[in-house]
Amino acid sequence: MLKKFITSVAVATCVSVLTTSTALAAETLKWAHVYETGSNYHKAALWAADEVKKRTEGRVEIKVFPASSLGKEVEINEGMGIGSVDIIYTGPSFAERYYGPIAISDYPFIMRDYDHWQKYRDSGLFAELSEGYKGATGHTVSTLGYYGQRHVTSNKPILKPADMKGLKIRVPNSPLMLMFPRAVDANPTPMAFSEVYLALQQGVVDAQENPLPTIKFKKFHEVQSNINLTGHIVNSLLTIVSETAVGKVGKDFDTVNTVLKESAANYSDEIYQAEQDLVAWFREQGTKVNELDKKPFKDAVTPMLTAKGVPYTLDHFNRLGAIK
Repeated sequence: MLKKFITSVAVATCVSVLTTSTALAAETLKWAHVYETGSNYHKAALWAADEVKKRTEGRVEIKVFPASSLGKEVEINEGMGIGSVDIIYTGPSFAERYYGPIAISDYPFIMRDYDHWQKYRDSGLFAELSEGYKGATGHTVSTLGYYGQRHVTSNKPILKPADMKGLKIRVPNSPLMLMFPRAVDANPTPMAFSEVYLALQQGVVDAQENPLPTIKFKKFHEVQSNINLTGHIVNSLLTIVSETAVGKVGKDFDTVNTVLKESAANYSDEIYQAEQDLVAWFREQGTKVNELDKKPFKDAVTPMLTAKGVPYTLDHFNRLGAIK
């Protein structure tokens, strides 16, 4: 009887140890981004974290670090290589530093509308460029999310390119973001996202450009009297998983990747719908929303899109334009 009791205890102890070891073996991934906790992007990341834990039965956990808490956008991109972060949201304009062609969709007036954007996201071209980025960095582009059409805010109406001459406009610290303001003789001023509101309030810069949902969320309309519907960039966010993270989660990466795609598709639809509703909302708040003829702005930029120095090929440019 005593022997049976000891055997039972030993078996129970082994089961307990194995269960504890399994729990401890859960891989925890750090997801870093620069957006506030109330943003669609952060909420989508939290949803994804819950879904990944559920679908992997706890084998993979994701901790989300919003609002530049693990660094500004340049820093979290660098963090992928040194292992300080595992997953990031980042603009194609920042990924361009590592593999130029991946940024093509964010060049001004190159993307027609949301429908064109969706078809590009699901295209062979995007898959090819994602593989190119992986070849250059080792990291995996999981998916493309919709950030919205970028518009210029200012304290005066901007209706034609000449209205932007000399305008000191904040842009993200990335090379492609300089193209549009330079084409219209503005003065682009790179600055971290977290610093923009105060810079506008104090007159350090005269203007900034972002999609309508971002303008609302960051309350830029409180310190800028005009929103000018230039729609000069149909902007995206890449969700990227580091090479190290893919290795750590092993067979569970397919599940993680599926969830990341679903998460981005969900917030993309939300952002697009918000764009449809916000013009009226801003006008209700007393902000002047100026509709304008985009053609003169596009004409100013067009020669630059195929000029020497762009990071994509003419074939990439033509294939993107041919997507219907």
